[in-house]
Amino acid sequence: MHTILRKEQLSENVYRLTFDAVDIARERQPGQFMILQVDTEFGERIPLTIADADEQEGTVTVVFQVVGETTMRLAAHEEGDDIPAVLGPLGRPTHIEKFGHVVCVGGGIGVAPLYPIVQAMRNAGNYLTVIIGARTKELVILEDEMRALADELIVCTDDGSYGRKCLVTEPLKEACESSEKPNLAVTIGPPIMMKFCAETTRPYGVSTMVSLNTIMVDGTGMCGGCRVTVDGETKFVCVDGPEFDGHAVDFDNMMRRLNAYRKHETAARDTCRVLRTPDVAAKSSTGDVT
Repeated sequence: MHTILRKEQLSENVYRLTFDAVDIARERQPGQFMILQVDTEFGERIPLTIADADEQEGTVTVVFQVVGETTMRLAAHEEGDDIPAVLGPLGRPTHIEKFGHVVCVGGGIGVAPLYPIVQAMRNAGNYLTVIIGARTKELVILEDEMRALADELIVCTDDGSYGRKCLVTEPLKEACESSEKPNLAVTIGPPIMMKFCAETTRPYGVSTMVSLNTIMVDGTGMCGGCRVTVDGETKFVCVDGPEFDGHAVDFDNMMRRLNAYRKHETAARDTCRVLRTPDVAAKSSTGDVT
């Protein structure tokens, strides 16, 4: 069991949980993820990136958005509740070195998995331009944490309610066209955002790394649910990734695979929402509701 020590709501449907996981905290590296189950008898396994860790405290932190039944159940947990099953760290860690000028782009919930990479890039001595985007001001997350690390922080919102009214690709293009062209771009967010970030950097020859969040079941490469096409070859995100060369990823194929499960995801979430009376909500955190 892994006890939740801290819970915080960052924005609408976005939560940050810190819980004890001594071994994972000791071993994790930037870019890695773990798989959680909130119900070991009937629950699904979901991948969540390790957004932060404290080796001395023996804790790890995840930031997640409520999109389906399992994340809804996880969001119902409170401080002191237990998460019964956690597996990690999984995936290949981010390659960190002193590249020079690194542009880190995060969209929506993707800002959370970007954070440990920004930390590591800063510690390696890179000059950091960090671009974070959201639909509205209320959905901007981890701004203060990023501002403390970045040499330059640019906030974008789709509706212009905060920061610049633009997509994240606009300041990314400006950075590529500047006299101090980036040596590396790192982008994490919705697949469509990562696709267009990669297309933005491609004409300028800026190496671009993306972190993919695909359907996963076991996290060990056995189920094949996370397969993607990279440079014409089949790769498995859980063991070959989650990070790949953004210029080589077949994003269109990846998005088609993700969309194939949208109806099931919505149906499960709606069923869970119907069931969520106060009594049932309390039971769900112990796995009594299927």
